[in-house]
Amino acid sequence: MSAEEPAKDTSQGPQDAPKDTPKTPEPSGIDLARVALRAAKEQARARGDAAQQKKQARRGGLRSGARADGRDPQPLGSAINRLITERGWETPAAVGGVMGRWPQIVGDDLAKHCVPQKYDENERTLTVQCDSTAWATQLRLMAPQLVARLNEDLGHGTVRLIKVLGPGGPPRRFGPLRAPGSTGPGDTYG
Repeated sequence: MSAEEPAKDTSQGPQDAPKDTPKTPEPSGIDLARVALRAAKEQARARGDAAQQKKQARRGGLRSGARADGRDPQPLGSAINRLITERGWETPAAVGGVMGRWPQIVGDDLAKHCVPQKYDENERTLTVQCDSTAWATQLRLMAPQLVARLNEDLGHGTVRLIKVLGPGGPPRRFGPLRAPGSTGPGDTYG
């Protein structure tokens, strides 16, 4: 065959597979034995598990053993954390923690005169009651910085607004000794 002659096609047609792809050999001999052994082990394990479950059912259920399992007592903190996560109470619990740490967050002076009352999760509003109109005004001026500080601790967007309530006056008494046009002691409270 010279360099100028074209190479002859020796393939017999399209039914032949290309010579580049190797054929996967059929399992035989030792490979078949390994497959059979693996299947037998899985069947034996399944029969053993079924027998173990029957045995436990006859004894009245699972019994505690030497190793830890899900039925063992848990520390109170981890049980409460799991409950909070399962119920979706992360945000209310975090806000409750902020109410407990209120003096550390806002400072002792402000904490003596302004007390958090409630948190509305739907509106993401924290309601704070102040004991005088002066402290209520002070808290209203500090509200943007306080919202930023709370969101650092709780996560972005947890508190959108701080609703500041002024002092509540004594209960209103209706009676004969009242000035006409007066709204009672509410005239002097914020």
